[in-house]
Amino acid sequence: MSHDQSTPGPRNGSSASRAGGRGLRKERRRRRGLKIALGVLLVLLLAGGGTAYWMYQDLDGNIKGVDINKALDEKDRPERLPTTGQNLLVLGSDSRAGAENKELGGGGSVGGARSDTAMVVHIPEGRTEAVAVSIPRDTLVTRPQCSKADGSKVPSAERVMFNSVYSQVGPACVVKTVEKMSGVRIDHYLEINFAGFKDLVDAIGGVTVEVEEPIRDKASGLDLAAGSHKLNGTESLAYVRTRHGIGDGSDLGRIGLQQQFLLALLTEIKSQDLLGSPTTAYKIANSATKSLTTDEELASLTSLSEFAQSMNGVDPGSMETIMLPVAYDKQDPNRVVASEPQAGELWKAIRQDGTIPESAKKSPATGG
Repeated sequence: MSHDQSTPGPRNGSSASRAGGRGLRKERRRRRGLKIALGVLLVLLLAGGGTAYWMYQDLDGNIKGVDINKALDEKDRPERLPTTGQNLLVLGSDSRAGAENKELGGGGSVGGARSDTAMVVHIPEGRTEAVAVSIPRDTLVTRPQCSKADGSKVPSAERVMFNSVYSQVGPACVVKTVEKMSGVRIDHYLEINFAGFKDLVDAIGGVTVEVEEPIRDKASGLDLAAGSHKLNGTESLAYVRTRHGIGDGSDLGRIGLQQQFLLALLTEIKSQDLLGSPTTAYKIANSATKSLTTDEELASLTSLSEFAQSMNGVDPGSMETIMLPVAYDKQDPNRVVASEPQAGELWKAIRQDGTIPESAKKSPATGG
Protein backbone atom coordinates (compact mmCIF):
# COMPACT_ATOMS: atom_id res chain seq x y z
CA MET A 1 0.00 0.00 0.00
CA SER A 2 1.18 3.49 -0.71
CA HIS A 3 2.69 5.69 1.96
CA ASP A 4 1.27 9.11 1.18
CA GLN A 5 3.46 12.06 1.91
CA SER A 6 2.91 15.78 1.63
CA THR A 7 4.84 17.25 -1.29
CA PRO A 8 6.42 20.65 -0.57
CA GLY A 9 5.62 23.39 -3.02
CA PRO A 10 8.19 24.11 -5.78
CA ARG A 11 10.63 26.92 -5.18
CA ASN A 12 12.51 27.49 -8.41
CA GLY A 13 13.65 26.26 -11.82
CA SER A 14 14.33 22.58 -12.49
CA SER A 15 13.72 21.60 -8.85
CA ALA A 16 10.17 22.90 -9.25
CA SER A 17 9.65 20.74 -12.30
CA ARG A 18 10.93 17.66 -10.50
CA ALA A 19 8.79 18.37 -7.45
CA GLY A 20 5.74 18.84 -9.64
CA GLY A 21 6.40 15.54 -11.39
CA ARG A 22 6.76 13.71 -8.10
CA GLY A 23 3.55 15.28 -6.85
CA LEU A 24 1.64 14.11 -9.91
CA ARG A 25 2.99 10.57 -9.56
CA LYS A 26 2.07 10.47 -5.87
CA GLU A 27 -1.43 11.74 -6.61
CA ARG A 28 -1.93 8.99 -9.20
CA ARG A 29 -0.77 6.35 -6.71
CA ARG A 30 -3.13 7.71 -4.06
CA ARG A 31 -6.10 7.28 -6.35
CA ARG A 32 -5.21 3.77 -7.46
CA GLY A 33 -6.26 1.96 -4.32
CA LEU A 34 -9.96 2.73 -4.39
CA LYS A 35 -10.23 2.25 -8.17
CA ILE A 36 -8.74 -1.21 -7.68
CA ALA A 37 -10.97 -2.06 -4.75
CA LEU A 38 -14.08 -1.15 -6.74
CA GLY A 39 -12.80 -2.86 -9.89
CA VAL A 40 -14.44 -6.18 -9.13
CA LEU A 41 -17.74 -4.40 -8.48
CA LEU A 42 -17.41 -2.80 -11.92
CA VAL A 43 -16.94 -6.21 -13.52
CA LEU A 44 -20.01 -7.52 -11.74
CA LEU A 45 -22.03 -4.47 -12.72
CA LEU A 46 -21.16 -5.01 -16.37
CA ALA A 47 -21.90 -8.70 -16.03
CA GLY A 48 -25.24 -8.06 -14.37
CA GLY A 49 -26.52 -5.46 -16.82
CA GLY A 50 -27.78 -5.48 -20.38
CA THR A 51 -29.80 -8.02 -22.29
CA ALA A 52 -27.61 -10.98 -21.32
CA TYR A 53 -28.39 -10.90 -17.61
CA TRP A 54 -29.88 -14.39 -17.74
CA MET A 55 -26.41 -15.80 -18.50
CA TYR A 56 -25.04 -14.69 -15.17
CA GLN A 57 -27.69 -15.89 -12.75
CA ASP A 58 -25.77 -19.10 -12.16
CA LEU A 59 -22.73 -17.08 -11.00
CA ASP A 60 -24.33 -16.51 -7.61
CA GLY A 61 -22.91 -19.79 -6.37
CA ASN A 62 -19.35 -18.59 -7.00
CA ILE A 63 -19.53 -15.78 -4.46
CA LYS A 64 -18.56 -16.83 -0.96
CA GLY A 65 -20.40 -15.17 1.91
CA VAL A 66 -19.37 -14.50 5.51
CA ASP A 67 -22.12 -13.76 8.02
CA ILE A 68 -20.38 -10.91 9.83
CA ASN A 69 -23.50 -9.84 11.72
CA LYS A 70 -23.98 -13.34 13.16
CA ALA A 71 -20.33 -13.62 14.18
CA LEU A 72 -20.28 -10.29 16.04
CA ASP A 73 -22.30 -9.23 19.05
CA GLU A 74 -24.45 -6.26 18.00
CA LYS A 75 -24.30 -4.62 21.44
CA ASP A 76 -20.48 -4.44 21.22
CA ARG A 77 -20.43 -2.83 17.77
CA PRO A 78 -20.21 0.90 16.98
CA GLU A 79 -23.33 2.77 15.93
CA ARG A 80 -24.14 3.09 12.25
CA LEU A 81 -23.45 6.36 10.46
CA PRO A 82 -26.02 9.08 11.23
CA THR A 83 -26.53 9.45 7.46
CA THR A 84 -26.99 7.17 4.45
CA GLY A 85 -23.21 6.90 4.05
CA GLN A 86 -21.53 3.50 3.91
CA ASN A 87 -18.29 2.00 5.21
CA LEU A 88 -16.68 -1.02 3.53
CA LEU A 89 -13.73 -3.08 4.69
CA VAL A 90 -11.84 -4.23 1.60
CA LEU A 91 -9.18 -6.92 2.00
CA GLY A 92 -6.76 -8.27 -0.56
CA SER A 93 -5.84 -11.79 0.54
CA ASP A 94 -2.85 -13.78 -0.66
CA SER A 95 -3.39 -17.54 -0.47
CA ARG A 96 -0.26 -19.56 0.30
CA ALA A 97 -1.68 -23.02 -0.17
CA GLY A 98 -1.94 -25.30 -3.19
CA ALA A 99 0.18 -26.75 -5.96
CA GLU A 100 -0.20 -23.63 -8.11
CA ASN A 101 1.48 -21.43 -5.51
CA LYS A 102 4.16 -24.04 -4.90
CA GLU A 103 5.13 -23.92 -8.57
CA LEU A 104 5.49 -20.14 -8.28
CA GLY A 105 7.70 -20.30 -5.23
CA GLY A 106 4.91 -19.13 -2.96
CA GLY A 107 5.30 -21.71 -0.25
CA GLY A 108 2.69 -24.23 -1.33
CA SER A 109 3.00 -26.21 1.89
CA VAL A 110 1.85 -23.25 3.95
CA GLY A 111 -1.84 -23.26 4.76
CA GLY A 112 -4.22 -20.37 5.13
CA ALA A 113 -3.95 -16.88 3.73
CA ARG A 114 -2.82 -13.42 4.75
CA SER A 115 -4.53 -10.07 4.40
CA ASP A 116 -1.81 -8.22 2.52
CA THR A 117 -3.94 -5.19 1.71
CA ALA A 118 -6.61 -3.60 3.90
CA MET A 119 -8.69 -0.49 3.30
CA VAL A 120 -11.64 1.09 5.04
CA VAL A 121 -13.61 2.65 2.17
CA HIS A 122 -15.89 5.47 3.30
CA ILE A 123 -18.65 6.53 0.90
CA PRO A 124 -20.33 9.66 2.31
CA GLU A 125 -24.01 10.49 2.01
CA GLY A 126 -24.93 11.30 -1.57
CA ARG A 127 -22.38 8.80 -2.93
CA THR A 128 -20.61 11.24 -5.23
CA GLU A 129 -17.17 10.85 -3.66
CA ALA A 130 -15.25 8.35 -1.57
CA VAL A 131 -12.20 8.01 0.67
CA ALA A 132 -10.13 4.87 1.29
CA VAL A 133 -8.01 4.58 4.43
CA SER A 134 -5.20 2.04 4.02
CA ILE A 135 -4.13 0.21 7.17
CA PRO A 136 -0.46 -0.87 7.01
CA ARG A 137 -0.13 -4.63 7.44
CA ASP A 138 2.63 -4.19 10.07
CA THR A 139 0.50 -1.97 12.32
CA LEU A 140 0.47 -3.22 15.92
CA VAL A 141 -3.10 -3.43 17.22
CA THR A 142 -5.09 -4.83 20.11
CA ARG A 143 -7.03 -7.83 18.86
CA PRO A 144 -10.33 -8.18 20.76
CA GLN A 145 -11.73 -11.51 21.88
CA CYS A 146 -13.16 -13.24 18.84
CA SER A 147 -14.86 -16.46 17.83
CA LYS A 148 -13.54 -18.70 15.08
CA ALA A 149 -15.80 -20.25 12.46
CA ASP A 150 -16.04 -23.41 14.59
CA GLY A 151 -17.31 -21.42 17.58
CA SER A 152 -14.13 -21.64 19.65
CA LYS A 153 -13.06 -18.48 21.48
CA VAL A 154 -9.78 -16.69 20.87
CA PRO A 155 -8.73 -14.41 23.76
CA SER A 156 -7.85 -10.79 23.22
CA ALA A 157 -4.20 -9.91 22.70
CA GLU A 158 -2.18 -6.70 22.62
CA ARG A 159 0.54 -5.70 20.17
CA VAL A 160 -0.31 -8.14 17.41
CA MET A 161 0.36 -7.41 13.75
CA PHE A 162 -2.78 -6.34 11.98
CA ASN A 163 -2.42 -8.77 9.08
CA SER A 164 -2.05 -11.72 11.49
CA VAL A 165 -5.66 -11.36 12.68
CA TYR A 166 -7.01 -12.69 9.38
CA SER A 167 -4.80 -15.79 9.27
CA GLN A 168 -5.17 -16.63 12.97
CA VAL A 169 -8.87 -15.98 13.56
CA GLY A 170 -10.65 -15.08 10.30
CA PRO A 171 -12.41 -12.22 8.52
CA ALA A 172 -15.08 -11.54 11.16
CA CYS A 173 -12.33 -10.85 13.70
CA VAL A 174 -10.65 -8.46 11.26
CA VAL A 175 -13.91 -6.52 11.07
CA LYS A 176 -14.19 -6.52 14.86
CA THR A 177 -10.57 -5.38 15.22
CA VAL A 178 -11.07 -2.49 12.80
CA GLU A 179 -14.28 -1.46 14.55
CA LYS A 180 -12.57 -1.52 17.96
CA MET A 181 -9.53 0.48 16.83
CA SER A 182 -11.56 3.07 14.91
CA GLY A 183 -15.03 3.21 16.43
CA VAL A 184 -16.27 3.05 12.82
CA ARG A 185 -19.15 0.68 11.99
CA ILE A 186 -18.29 -1.56 9.03
CA ASP A 187 -21.41 -1.99 6.87
CA HIS A 188 -19.99 -4.36 4.25
CA TYR A 189 -17.03 -6.69 3.78
CA LEU A 190 -15.31 -7.39 0.45
CA GLU A 191 -12.34 -9.74 0.06
CA ILE A 192 -10.44 -10.30 -3.16
CA ASN A 193 -8.16 -13.32 -3.53
CA PHE A 194 -5.17 -12.27 -5.62
CA ALA A 195 -4.49 -15.83 -6.73
CA GLY A 196 -7.98 -15.95 -8.20
CA PHE A 197 -6.97 -13.35 -10.76
CA LYS A 198 -4.92 -15.92 -12.67
CA ASP A 199 -7.97 -17.29 -14.48
CA LEU A 200 -9.36 -13.78 -14.88
CA VAL A 201 -6.19 -12.63 -16.66
CA ASP A 202 -6.31 -15.60 -19.01
CA ALA A 203 -10.00 -14.95 -19.68
CA ILE A 204 -9.28 -11.44 -20.97
CA GLY A 205 -6.24 -12.49 -22.97
CA GLY A 206 -3.49 -11.12 -20.73
CA VAL A 207 -2.62 -7.84 -19.04
CA THR A 208 0.03 -5.35 -20.15
CA VAL A 209 2.24 -3.82 -17.46
CA GLU A 210 5.01 -1.25 -17.62
CA VAL A 211 8.11 -2.38 -15.75
CA GLU A 212 10.17 0.61 -14.63
CA GLU A 213 13.18 -1.40 -13.42
CA PRO A 214 14.26 -4.99 -14.23
CA ILE A 215 12.69 -7.66 -12.00
CA ARG A 216 14.67 -10.81 -11.37
CA ASP A 217 13.19 -12.99 -8.66
CA LYS A 218 14.82 -16.39 -8.29
CA ALA A 219 12.12 -17.52 -5.85
CA SER A 220 9.32 -17.17 -8.38
CA GLY A 221 11.37 -17.46 -11.57
CA LEU A 222 10.10 -14.08 -12.71
CA ASP A 223 12.59 -12.36 -15.02
CA LEU A 224 11.40 -9.16 -16.69
CA ALA A 225 13.49 -6.48 -18.34
CA ALA A 226 12.44 -2.84 -18.06
CA GLY A 227 9.72 -1.98 -20.56
CA SER A 228 6.26 -3.13 -21.60
CA HIS A 229 5.20 -6.75 -21.04
CA LYS A 230 1.94 -8.58 -21.67
CA LEU A 231 1.57 -11.17 -18.91
CA ASN A 232 -0.54 -14.31 -18.93
CA GLY A 233 -2.27 -15.62 -15.81
CA THR A 234 0.68 -17.57 -14.38
CA GLU A 235 3.11 -14.71 -15.01
CA SER A 236 0.66 -12.24 -13.49
CA LEU A 237 0.36 -14.25 -10.29
CA ALA A 238 4.15 -14.31 -9.99
CA TYR A 239 4.24 -10.56 -10.69
CA VAL A 240 1.84 -9.60 -7.88
CA ARG A 241 3.59 -11.89 -5.41
CA THR A 242 7.25 -11.05 -6.13
CA ARG A 243 9.20 -8.93 -3.71
CA HIS A 244 12.75 -10.32 -3.69
CA GLY A 245 13.56 -8.94 -7.13
CA ILE A 246 12.49 -5.35 -6.52
CA GLY A 247 13.53 -2.46 -4.30
CA ASP A 248 14.76 -3.44 -0.85
CA GLY A 249 12.80 -6.69 -0.82
CA SER A 250 10.13 -5.38 1.54
CA ASP A 251 6.38 -5.84 1.26
CA LEU A 252 5.99 -2.18 0.30
CA GLY A 253 7.54 -2.87 -3.09
CA ARG A 254 5.30 -5.86 -3.68
CA ILE A 255 2.18 -3.93 -2.69
CA GLY A 256 3.16 -1.26 -5.21
CA LEU A 257 3.31 -3.90 -7.94
CA GLN A 258 -0.05 -5.30 -6.87
CA GLN A 259 -1.64 -1.88 -7.15
CA GLN A 260 -0.06 -1.25 -10.54
CA PHE A 261 -1.12 -4.65 -11.86
CA LEU A 262 -4.71 -4.42 -10.64
CA LEU A 263 -5.05 -0.97 -12.21
CA ALA A 264 -3.77 -2.38 -15.51
CA LEU A 265 -6.21 -5.29 -15.14
CA LEU A 266 -9.14 -2.96 -14.60
CA THR A 267 -8.06 -0.85 -17.58
CA GLU A 268 -7.95 -3.96 -19.77
CA ILE A 269 -11.40 -5.10 -18.62
CA LYS A 270 -12.90 -1.67 -19.28
CA SER A 271 -11.39 -1.62 -22.78
CA GLN A 272 -13.19 -4.80 -23.81
CA ASP A 273 -16.70 -4.85 -25.25
CA LEU A 274 -18.20 -7.05 -22.57
CA LEU A 275 -21.83 -6.42 -23.46
CA GLY A 276 -21.04 -7.00 -27.11
CA SER A 277 -19.45 -10.35 -26.35
CA PRO A 278 -21.56 -12.35 -23.86
CA THR A 279 -19.16 -15.31 -23.94
CA THR A 280 -16.17 -13.19 -22.95
CA ALA A 281 -18.24 -11.31 -20.35
CA TYR A 282 -19.33 -14.60 -18.80
CA LYS A 283 -15.73 -15.89 -18.57
CA ILE A 284 -14.58 -12.67 -16.93
CA ALA A 285 -17.51 -12.52 -14.50
CA ASN A 286 -17.06 -16.20 -13.65
CA SER A 287 -13.39 -15.67 -12.80
CA ALA A 288 -14.10 -12.48 -10.84
CA THR A 289 -16.84 -14.02 -8.71
CA LYS A 290 -14.72 -17.08 -7.93
CA SER A 291 -12.09 -14.82 -6.34
CA LEU A 292 -14.60 -12.89 -4.26
CA THR A 293 -15.82 -13.20 -0.66
CA THR A 294 -18.36 -10.73 0.75
CA ASP A 295 -20.55 -10.26 3.77
CA GLU A 296 -23.81 -12.20 3.65
CA GLU A 297 -25.85 -9.19 2.52
CA LEU A 298 -23.78 -8.77 -0.67
CA ALA A 299 -23.23 -12.46 -1.39
CA SER A 300 -25.25 -12.57 -4.61
CA LEU A 301 -24.77 -11.19 -8.09
CA THR A 302 -28.01 -9.22 -7.81
CA SER A 303 -27.03 -7.59 -4.50
CA LEU A 304 -23.54 -6.73 -5.75
CA SER A 305 -24.89 -5.26 -8.97
CA GLU A 306 -27.42 -3.15 -7.10
CA PHE A 307 -24.70 -1.93 -4.73
CA ALA A 308 -22.43 -1.07 -7.66
CA GLN A 309 -25.25 0.80 -9.37
CA SER A 310 -25.81 2.83 -6.21
CA MET A 311 -22.22 4.07 -6.52
CA ASN A 312 -22.47 5.14 -10.15
CA GLY A 313 -22.30 8.77 -9.02
CA VAL A 314 -18.84 8.37 -7.49
CA ASP A 315 -16.34 10.19 -9.70
CA PRO A 316 -13.06 8.22 -9.86
CA GLY A 317 -11.23 11.51 -10.33
CA SER A 318 -12.36 12.71 -6.91
CA MET A 319 -11.52 9.50 -5.06
CA GLU A 320 -8.87 9.83 -2.40
CA THR A 321 -6.69 7.14 -0.85
CA ILE A 322 -4.81 8.00 2.32
CA MET A 323 -2.83 5.98 4.81
CA LEU A 324 -3.75 5.59 8.44
CA PRO A 325 -1.39 8.00 10.27
CA VAL A 326 1.27 5.83 11.90
CA ALA A 327 4.57 6.22 13.73
CA TYR A 328 7.38 3.72 14.17
CA ASP A 329 6.97 1.62 17.30
CA LYS A 330 9.48 2.58 20.00
CA GLN A 331 10.08 -1.05 21.02
CA ASP A 332 10.26 -2.52 17.52
CA PRO A 333 11.27 -0.16 14.69
CA ASN A 334 10.13 -2.77 12.16
CA ARG A 335 6.51 -2.19 13.26
CA VAL A 336 4.26 0.85 13.32
CA VAL A 337 1.49 2.04 15.62
CA ALA A 338 -1.41 4.41 15.04
CA SER A 339 -0.25 7.99 15.55
CA GLU A 340 -2.31 10.22 17.81
CA PRO A 341 -4.04 12.61 17.66
CA GLN A 342 -4.07 12.27 13.85
CA ALA A 343 -5.58 8.77 13.72
CA GLY A 344 -8.29 9.73 16.20
CA GLU A 345 -9.21 12.81 14.14
CA LEU A 346 -9.40 10.69 11.01
CA TRP A 347 -11.74 8.09 12.47
CA LYS A 348 -13.89 10.77 14.11
CA ALA A 349 -14.43 12.49 10.76
CA ILE A 350 -15.53 9.20 9.20
CA ARG A 351 -17.86 8.40 12.11
CA GLN A 352 -19.55 11.75 11.62
CA ASP A 353 -19.63 11.38 7.82
CA GLY A 354 -17.73 14.64 7.63
CA THR A 355 -14.75 16.10 5.81
CA ILE A 356 -11.40 14.67 6.87
CA PRO A 357 -9.10 17.49 8.02
CA GLU A 358 -5.65 17.74 6.43
CA SER A 359 -4.05 17.40 9.86
CA ALA A 360 -5.56 13.90 10.16
CA LYS A 361 -3.76 12.75 7.02
CA LYS A 362 -0.23 13.41 8.27
CA SER A 363 1.81 10.33 9.15
CA PRO A 364 5.02 10.70 11.18
CA ALA A 365 6.35 7.39 9.82
CA THR A 366 6.45 8.81 6.28
CA GLY A 367 7.37 12.35 7.17
CA GLY A 368 3.98 13.52 5.86
